[in-house]
Amino acid sequence: QVQLVESGGGLVQSGGSLRLSCAASGFTFSIYGMSWFRQAPGKERELVAFITSAGGTTYGDSVKGRFTISRDNAKNMVYLQMNSLKPEDTAVYYCKVRRATVDYWGVGTLVTVSS
Repeated sequence: QVQLVESGGGLVQSGGSLRLSCAASGFTFSIYGMSWFRQAPGKERELVAFITSAGGTTYGDSVKGRFTISRDNAKNMVYLQMNSLKPEDTAVYYCKVRRATVDYWGVGTLVTVSS
């Protein structure tokens, strides 16, 4: 079965960096696009970044120039490098894959940015 396990969250000061990881299993990782979403308290879940199977990337407007998504198909891993973090980046970050018409989500990892 599809499993997505995020890691790397934590507490960081404003201006700092974190690298999130998502370990994927249960499907042919290399042929699927992968996404990072986030959800802040009281807000809707929003797209942070997307990477295609070929490595093309798309970013949400609020993180462009600060965050970088990447993938390692040999390890079935997707990463989110987050630089110049701001308090408004505080959220639970989720990894997601869409297979056919079904979305699969990890349980998330909490990122807290202190001012």
